[in-house]
Amino acid sequence: MQLTTVIFDIDGLLIDSEPLWYEAATEVFASYNIKLTEEQYKTTTGLRTKEFTQWWLTYFNVPASELPVAEKKIIDAVLYKIEHKAQLMPGVSYIFEFFRQKHFKIGLATSSPQELIDLFVSKAGIADLLHATASASELPYGKPHPQVYLNCAGSLKSQPVECICFEDSFNGLIAAKAARMQCVVVPSLGQQKDERWGAADLKLSSLQNFGELHFNLFGK
Repeated sequence: MQLTTVIFDIDGLLIDSEPLWYEAATEVFASYNIKLTEEQYKTTTGLRTKEFTQWWLTYFNVPASELPVAEKKIIDAVLYKIEHKAQLMPGVSYIFEFFRQKHFKIGLATSSPQELIDLFVSKAGIADLLHATASASELPYGKPHPQVYLNCAGSLKSQPVECICFEDSFNGLIAAKAARMQCVVVPSLGQQKDERWGAADLKLSSLQNFGELHFNLFGK
């Protein structure tokens, strides 16, 4: 089926917010005497803040009553850091223009809360290019469950098989593929050689490397 729709993740793909999530989590977790290694943190990349927080606080035997408190502190800290420190990833303007010229419907599907979506859209100045956004924040399940991608496609009035997705996390890749969508992954530099990216339809080092030759590989 011909592709008509592109859906992007946000964190780590369109904006360099992943280090800021790590900073925020490190600061908040320190108050509970928790210190995650980078490797530990990477194992939960792509999960919702609620799931990420619950996983690690439970692992370190922090009382369940602290889960919503820690979650809110992390989100508030991340929003502040994104507003004041975050930069767009290379190729963001290019990739949106690429699909705009093809008259694609464009959506965002993220595990992050709606406040982060709104902040990113404002910071990137892309409100007039978007047709829909979807957050998994309040869904029963987040990525790697496909529901957030299915919801975004539904809002765009697109069939899943008409969609191409761009992701940077393995959980996001699995969500896109489970939704029966094609997926391009743009992993962080330190994760480029991870063999799990073999599940993707295409792996790139940057959004700005996606071109007509790649596009023509899809939708055949």
